[in-house]
Amino acid sequence: MWHRQVASFGYAFRGIWAALRSESHLQFHAVATVVVIGGGLYFRLSLTEWALVALAVAGVWTAELVNTAIETLTNLVSPDFHPLAGKAKDVAAGAVLLAGFGAVAVGGCIFGPKIWAVWPR
Repeated sequence: MWHRQVASFGYAFRGIWAALRSESHLQFHAVATVVVIGGGLYFRLSLTEWALVALAVAGVWTAELVNTAIETLTNLVSPDFHPLAGKAKDVAAGAVLLAGFGAVAVGGCIFGPKIWAVWPR
C-alpha cells in the first residue's frame, strides 16, 4: 500500500517536471516564483504574508498545470479544430489568467508598501 502512495508522488513530480520542461509559461512562473521568494526573504515577510504568497503561487502553478493537462488531452482527442475543443482550451487559459491577476493583487498588497518604503524619492 505504501509503495503505491510513494509511487503516486513520483508520478506527480514527473508530471510537474514534464510540464516545466515543455511549457514556456510555466518556466516564466518558475522564474517569477524564485523572484517572489527572494523578495520575501529580502523583505522578511511575516508568517501571514508568506501564507498568502504561498497560496497565490500555488494557485497560479495549479491553474497552469491543469491548463496544460486540458490542452494536452484536448490535442489528443481532437487533433483537428473543433469549436468545443477551442472553448475548453480558452476557458482553461482564462483560469490561468485569473489566477495570475489574483497573484499580482496579492503581490501588490504585500510587496507594494515594502517597495514603496525603500524607493528613493
